[in-house]
Amino acid sequence: MRVITGSAKGRRLKEPDTMEQRPTTDKVKESMFNIIQFDLEGRRVLDLFAGTGQLGIEALSRGASSAVFVDSSPKAVALIRENLERTKLEDKAAVLRSDWKDALRRERMPFDIILLDPPYDGTFLKNALKTVAEIDILSHNGIIVCESRADTSLPDLAPPYEKLSEHRYGQVKLTLFIKRGAVSV
Repeated sequence: MRVITGSAKGRRLKEPDTMEQRPTTDKVKESMFNIIQFDLEGRRVLDLFAGTGQLGIEALSRGASSAVFVDSSPKAVALIRENLERTKLEDKAAVLRSDWKDALRRERMPFDIILLDPPYDGTFLKNALKTVAEIDILSHNGIIVCESRADTSLPDLAPPYEKLSEHRYGQVKLTLFIKRGAVSV
């Protein structure tokens, strides 16, 4: 696992010791960031279910102004902090050990990019996506990137949110949502 491009290009990231986490493969990560590459510069990023922190770290390396990393596991939080130190990006990051719901409800500043890569099993992704839209912490024209199994169907969100695109990579699917301008009445 490595940082693909940007200021920390080529830096190796520490991987988890156990299979409790499922890090995004470099192929999927590269594809994800190729899709959103022009939307990163100077943006505020939320890496929810951060795991190793590699997605938020890639965003920072590619020019995001700041990133908030959220994970409930003490091991994951320690790993994220170590990976931020390895990449020398810790000054642009905040790492929170928190339940994802609590972290979303406490956050007051909107994010420009929200990365949702929860455990594939269960309803984490659908619930997190719904909560992000309800709390409305995505900025105007902000993007939500969801990683899931290829056969996972995500619900449509109420305006001003809309599904932008889906991309399949073997057994993995990336689904992007965007928050458009205010709904006219």
